[in-house]
Amino acid sequence: MSTHRGPTIVGRAISAILLTVLPGAVAVTTVAAPGPDSAPAALGTSAVTASQQAPQIRNTAFRAPAAASSTPCAATAKACVNLSTRQAWLTDGAGHVTYGPVAAHGGSSHAPTPVGTFGVIYKDQHHYSKEFDAPMPYSVFFYPGDALHADNPSSASNGCIHLALSSAQRFFNGLAPGDQVQVIG
Repeated sequence: MSTHRGPTIVGRAISAILLTVLPGAVAVTTVAAPGPDSAPAALGTSAVTASQQAPQIRNTAFRAPAAASSTPCAATAKACVNLSTRQAWLTDGAGHVTYGPVAAHGGSSHAPTPVGTFGVIYKDQHHYSKEFDAPMPYSVFFYPGDALHADNPSSASNGCIHLALSSAQRFFNGLAPGDQVQVIG
């Protein structure tokens, strides 16, 4: 017998779904959320045997939806940056890492990188900052004036996120306008 806990459903009615797989059958149990003075209670169990539903059960793999990311960011983030660990990742937008972690360095204390969830605004492979009189190759702008771009990942920026050249190229090629970028502190 194997048991798999499905995702917790937020709300008052159901707090968990328990799938129990037995030889030739699958049982589904729903559990009510505890009230202020009560413990969780089973709402009901239903079982389906292989002979009853053979076409639906046979050769079907159960895969729970991605509830969490393998990065510290939301599963929906296509790029994840952790400022405190100075790391960045690319993902498929479903929580699976496609590249990283790589070295990444955000802004200095006087010019911090914005924290939050943003959409890619635009990309510029050969961007040059007039404000700082500096090249910013492979720029992926996610906030007005701030981008992921190639520069020394060991040095602080003026709000951007510095990546090594090869990493900046991967982020530039892996992200499109509208893709979600999440930056955490």
